Amino acid sequence: MGQWLERNIIEPGKLPLLLALAAFVLTFVITRIITRLIRAGKGPFGNVTAGSVHVHHVVPGVILTVVGGFGAVASGGHGFGPYLSAVLFGVGAGLVLDEFALILHLDDVYWSEAGRKSVEMVVLTAALVVLLLAGFAPFGVNDLSQQELQNRAGALTGVAVNFCFALIALSKGKVRLAVFGVIVPVVALVGSLRLARPGSPWAKRFYRRRHRARAKALLRAYHHDRRWSRPARTIQDWLGGKPDRP
Repeated sequence: MGQWLERNIIEPGKLPLLLALAAFVLTFVITRIITRLIRAGKGPFGNVTAGSVHVHHVVPGVILTVVGGFGAVASGGHGFGPYLSAVLFGVGAGLVLDEFALILHLDDVYWSEAGRKSVEMVVLTAALVVLLLAGFAPFGVNDLSQQELQNRAGALTGVAVNFCFALIALSKGKVRLAVFGVIVPVVALVGSLRLARPGSPWAKRFYRRRHRARAKALLRAYHHDRRWSRPARTIQDWLGGKPDRP
């Protein structure tokens, strides 16, 4: 384990990223435990208020993210500064993304159905950071040969092609595939080749007069959601707590 850590994390300079990920995940878990205790009326915890204003934990999260980000830049990658900044950034990012749905809707939807977006964003972010730690580089740069990297035109072309695949997948409503495709290009390629989801910009533009394609997209989306919605909701409820019933 020590040799693996030295060879794959410390030598490539990924220790700050690992610390940030650990702080991010731990902060999310602790925050959810505390908020669930507050919701159940148990424990010594309570909502923080300033007068009549409820101070959401996204506020200290933003402050810690800013401090950690500027601290990492100011440290110049030397000494203890990068590690402390990484931890502060991870804690701040955990607090911010735990209330991602609040930022998205500009409303306190933490325990509503819309609040599931926060859990989705945290899981997605953690998965992307794990891929970066595993050695994947954005837009498939790690798949380019040394000769291709020296050829700027070839490298830029490869990055542009992968980026286009990700954009196509995004326009087809394949948000998760598009995001993961930024790190793993083959995922974006698969997303760009599959049928678009109903209601996506691609479907509205290209399936408007293609009735068979529109019907096939509707049927596939129905079967996909029916198969995966329940397991996804179960995991989200286990991680973040069940939303309030409307």
